[in-house]
Amino acid sequence: MQASRTPLGEYLRARRALISPEDVGLPIASRRRVAGLRRDEVAQLADVSAGYYLRLEQGHDSRPSAQVLQALSRALQLDASAFEYMSRLVQIQTNGRRPMKKESLTPQTQASIHALFSQWKHTPAYLMDGNQDVLMSNDLARAMAPGALEPGVNLPLLVFSEGWRAADPDWEDTAVRTAATLRYGSDPTDPRLHEIVGQLYLRNADFRRLWARHDARPHYVGPIDQVIAPFGAVSLTCQTLIVPGTEGHVLVVFHAEPGTVAATAIDSLRERVTDSHPAAESIRMQSVA
Repeated sequence: MQASRTPLGEYLRARRALISPEDVGLPIASRRRVAGLRRDEVAQLADVSAGYYLRLEQGHDSRPSAQVLQALSRALQLDASAFEYMSRLVQIQTNGRRPMKKESLTPQTQASIHALFSQWKHTPAYLMDGNQDVLMSNDLARAMAPGALEPGVNLPLLVFSEGWRAADPDWEDTAVRTAATLRYGSDPTDPRLHEIVGQLYLRNADFRRLWARHDARPHYVGPIDQVIAPFGAVSLTCQTLIVPGTEGHVLVVFHAEPGTVAATAIDSLRERVTDSHPAAESIRMQSVA
């Protein structure tokens, strides 16, 4: 039986390679020919036949039931986000497209977000799509991360560049998060995603390593260290807000705890951009095609 490439099959192979037998309470043989779990071990843990699991990996059965997906999720120790992503892959390979395909950013939505940004004069903020192309940013965001949050910049291409790696002391964490959120938030059938992944695959071994894991999870809120001159690295909270009805578009805002060095750094940035730029130029954006 010859294997075929399907989204679910690739995902299952990648995820079982990351789990050792001891992680799931199975005995460890003295010699193992595969990294992670064998197919028959996953089948045993999921309580399905080995032959059926083999058909799933090889793409000869593309419609597993919700119960089977839940069982595979438990066997592979997937969290809620990973389970959602796996379920999405099944619907894609079944229907040939992303389920419940949503609209791209409309001019009306873009105008509403622009109006919202105009009220956020004390908060660094930007808008990106599911491929992490920056679409809109305010002056504070661009001053906080010079060159990184300009409309038109793709964040994965930037993060996996030599310059970014040299400047980011927590680069590995940043890279892991970037690859996982790119996979989770994007449409696997999108030509733009294929373009980004293709470029990174050709030039970056670390991206190939991380992308091969098939990690898929969002980053909704969490701390982030940001270098802001002359204060050095300060700790900010990064909050991601989903734009309803769009193809993975999110607003990203940054907060600092009052009274902290980070809050002082943001205040200093705001004073600088207020002195340097008229209010009419405070928000930059790409036009909607």
